[in-house]
Amino acid sequence: MSRRIGQIALLVRDYDEAIAWFAEALGFAVLEDTDLGSGKRWVRIAPEADAAFQLLLARPTTPEQHAAVGRQHGGRVGFFLHTDDFTRDHARLVAAGAHMEASPRHEPYGTVIVFEDLYGNRWDLIGPESP
Repeated sequence: MSRRIGQIALLVRDYDEAIAWFAEALGFAVLEDTDLGSGKRWVRIAPEADAAFQLLLARPTTPEQHAAVGRQHGGRVGFFLHTDDFTRDHARLVAAGAHMEASPRHEPYGTVIVFEDLYGNRWDLIGPESP
């Protein structure tokens, strides 16, 4: 038996603003953007076109879902983006205006910084550990 988590839904206020931010700030690729009617879309994004894991952008439809935009993980880091070039991706985030919570720090597992996406969800950007 083979199983894997393929997608995680990320609540966003607006599909187009989320697509633009993730493309500019993180260089993510849009894998699919299908109109489902009644204002709903099936939007899949990922760090690379052949990524095994994807985010499914989901526009909220209930007051409870609207209230959860930007706080899906209760204030904790909920997403961990691993990169082969920390300096490149950190600079890209800074240029896009992403909020950084502190300076990059070096941990046994690599260089890491906590940043927020355009909705306030907290992410770790993690680069390779130093030799």
